[in-house]
Amino acid sequence: MIDTHAHLDPVEAPALLERARAAGVERVIVVGTTIADCRETLALAQGSAGVFASLGIHPHEAAGADPAQLDELRELLAGERAVAVGETGLDYFRDHAPREAQRSLFDAQLSLADELGMPVVIHSREADADTLAALAGFPGTVVCHCFSSPGMLEIALERGYYLSFAGNVTYPNAPALREAAARVPADRLLAETDSPYLAPQPVRGERNEPAYVMHTLAALAQARGAGPSELGRQIDVNASAAFSL
Repeated sequence: MIDTHAHLDPVEAPALLERARAAGVERVIVVGTTIADCRETLALAQGSAGVFASLGIHPHEAAGADPAQLDELRELLAGERAVAVGETGLDYFRDHAPREAQRSLFDAQLSLADELGMPVVIHSREADADTLAALAGFPGTVVCHCFSSPGMLEIALERGYYLSFAGNVTYPNAPALREAAARVPADRLLAETDSPYLAPQPVRGERNEPAYVMHTLAALAQARGAGPSELGRQIDVNASAAFSL
């Protein structure tokens, strides 16, 4: 099994990764959201077996982004363990940065991913229409991280995006997410923790960590009428294809 999206503190990471392996999670994709974070994330991936890095500038940081940061991001993405651009996208729920700045940064990172031939990991919250519009011309692989927008489902399926589900798919009030997960083609389904956030229902209230992706796997398997072991193997294969692991 693989956790395709986790935010890990470098100091805590060794213990978290050890617990993940004990739970059956052999690989983890760690995610950077600022330039400083991306440096630490890449270093963690380069020093840890089975760990890879997705590097980007989060939409919350768009107000302070500049061309120099994008140049440094390009350099970091050349790292041996860097496998994707992101998370990048739009967040109109928090609106921590002006929407125009978010869209400009998103477009710049999509262009960078296209230039480098890398997949993009997408953050989209309350921004379905603008997210889909920005992605319309992107020719590469798209991973919709923490998929929580059933309104995007039809177009995402038509375009062949990978849809990654996090701990919120296990919550009692999320039947629409489970219904969406049941509709995703077997070769386009991914799972993640988005740790330390969104701990799955069996451990809700705790700090999330990669080992807990197994709870999300169990919920996805139940929603799809599949065996957890079989589905875990399929998700692992899908991640290998999406991120060229």
